[in-house]
Amino acid sequence: MDTLNNNNIAPAVESRPLAERMRPRTLAEFVGQSKVVGPDSLLAQAIGNDRIFSMILWGPPGTGKTTLARIVAHGTRSHFVHFSAVLSGVKEIRAVIEEARRQLKEHSQRTILFVDEIHRFNKAQQDAFLHHVESGLLTLIGATTENPSFEVISALLSRCRVFTLSALGQEELRIVVQNALQDQERGLGRHHLALSDEALAHLARVSDGDARSALNNLEMAAFLTLARQGPTADDTPRRIELADVEQAIQQKALQYDKAGEEHYNLISALHKSLRGSDPDAALYWLARMLMAGEDPLYIARRMVRFATEDVGNADPYALRLCMAAMEAFRFLGPPEGELALAQAAVYLATASKSNSIYEAYGRVREAIEQTGTLPVPLHIRNAPTRLMKSLGYGRDYKYAHNYEEAFVPQQYLPEGLQGTRFYEPREQGYEKFIKQRLDHWRAQMAKKVDKDHKGE
Repeated sequence: MDTLNNNNIAPAVESRPLAERMRPRTLAEFVGQSKVVGPDSLLAQAIGNDRIFSMILWGPPGTGKTTLARIVAHGTRSHFVHFSAVLSGVKEIRAVIEEARRQLKEHSQRTILFVDEIHRFNKAQQDAFLHHVESGLLTLIGATTENPSFEVISALLSRCRVFTLSALGQEELRIVVQNALQDQERGLGRHHLALSDEALAHLARVSDGDARSALNNLEMAAFLTLARQGPTADDTPRRIELADVEQAIQQKALQYDKAGEEHYNLISALHKSLRGSDPDAALYWLARMLMAGEDPLYIARRMVRFATEDVGNADPYALRLCMAAMEAFRFLGPPEGELALAQAAVYLATASKSNSIYEAYGRVREAIEQTGTLPVPLHIRNAPTRLMKSLGYGRDYKYAHNYEEAFVPQQYLPEGLQGTRFYEPREQGYEKFIKQRLDHWRAQMAKKVDKDHKGE
């Protein structure tokens, strides 16, 4: 039975946050990410056999990256170092390397270096331990929320296995929450709490795939429930109601989104109304979502996407207007800021439409997947050194501004893709003028190719 303290508040909050207390200690306790940590997965086998290799754990917040690193720490006989990319620099990296050498020499023990937020390391910092990862002195485990293809230098990335962690599904978040409610040792089990179905559904939904967020929200809702209901004479569970969760996270439950389907139905209706050039329907669905308590910035993000996917260069101003509407809402807040979203919705609905950018980018990605990393043609490579120039970098490059109309026919695509057309502008809006200009340039390029083919 709970008792109240001097401030008449139930002691639901322990000295450490609930999310930290409930952090899984073994892979058996891990919820979600079955492809990465399942019993037959490569990572599970590596941990079980203490054969850890360098890896990058990439995923959104609250998906288990740091937890996995800690499970490795407990499951290995190696010297384990936890390193923060936010607080450390090259000096600290060198100290880790020296300690790794000492551990290997004196204890025949290898070192596993866990770098949290590795994307915050610049190139020089990553270079500082590249050689030691390559030599095997350090086994690197990096955690990042950013795409490692852009944030980790290629030499280091090539020596690591990348594991992609996904945002947890709502059912997985429900399991995380229920485990915390029932756990007597580390969770809230001793407080005899239960979540109503509506409260559990809302908590799982607004946590947006983030287990840490779900547990933090649960802890605050439990605190409010215990403070409101006070002690009980028996072990009858006290219910955490939807109102407790709403108060804890300061966000109303979406009235239309109890099962999730209607939420996606409404955003789909807005998107299709914009695409169908119906401003009246677009305003209606926008208002329906806002009045139900939807996050306005979520709607703004969807309209920004629409401006690039469905309007594109047919009306280049659409993207600028959507970005301005998003900033206007941040500046004004509701309800005044909602008018900026309404203005953007009407503009998008009445704008000229073209999905040629969307289709072109899809064709480019498909071509890259099929052809791999084709080399950059020599004549358009950067040539900052004498050696590069001697190898032909930049040779025969034609500077467009030295020619009439600032255009000169020359190849820019890699060999094997030359002549490929990814972008095909439409006859709508501003793209009509882009098409005329592009047709003119492509005709000149075709003449040059024909001359080169004939040997003229």
